[in-house]
Amino acid sequence: MQLWELFVIAVGLSMDAFAVSICKGLSVQRLRWSHALTAGAWFGAFQALMPLAGWLLGTRFEGIITSVDHWVAFVLLVLIGANMVKESRGACEALDASFAVRAMFPLAVATSIDALAVGVTFAFLRVDNILSAVCFIGCTTFVLSAVGVKVGSVFGARFQSRAELFGGVVLIAMGVKILLEHLGVLG
Repeated sequence: MQLWELFVIAVGLSMDAFAVSICKGLSVQRLRWSHALTAGAWFGAFQALMPLAGWLLGTRFEGIITSVDHWVAFVLLVLIGANMVKESRGACEALDASFAVRAMFPLAVATSIDALAVGVTFAFLRVDNILSAVCFIGCTTFVLSAVGVKVGSVFGARFQSRAELFGGVVLIAMGVKILLEHLGVLG
């Protein structure tokens, strides 16, 4: 997997966390740097841990489904992307202003479930340096989530649905690209 492909996937995965961060930014009366850093840390850490866990699971089953791995990668990415596109039509969820563990933990888990499936896809695609890949995804999510809190406090919910739509389209496109490469349509 090339760096640009990893970047595109990282940004696509980060869009759920970015959208939730916008909503968190909307919820606070007075934004502090600690809010942005807390959201970035929670979302970035889980976006790094979940693909690692998915990769570990995927490597266990790689030998069983090697002949259809490209189809599995395609289906997972398209389903995740389609779900994000569907969710982009909803309004910004009302979130409380708390950045405490009890508020952030469920949000971090919920926004990173997609990353678990992408980690399984990484195993099937035989991503060589998984630690670098998940660190890159985590750092990308950290930055975008921190920015999302600020965007939410300044601009409101204007960008939340567009972020989810963009992320969904990106993941669908990556799934199609993987399938076309495996079928020999793309060089």
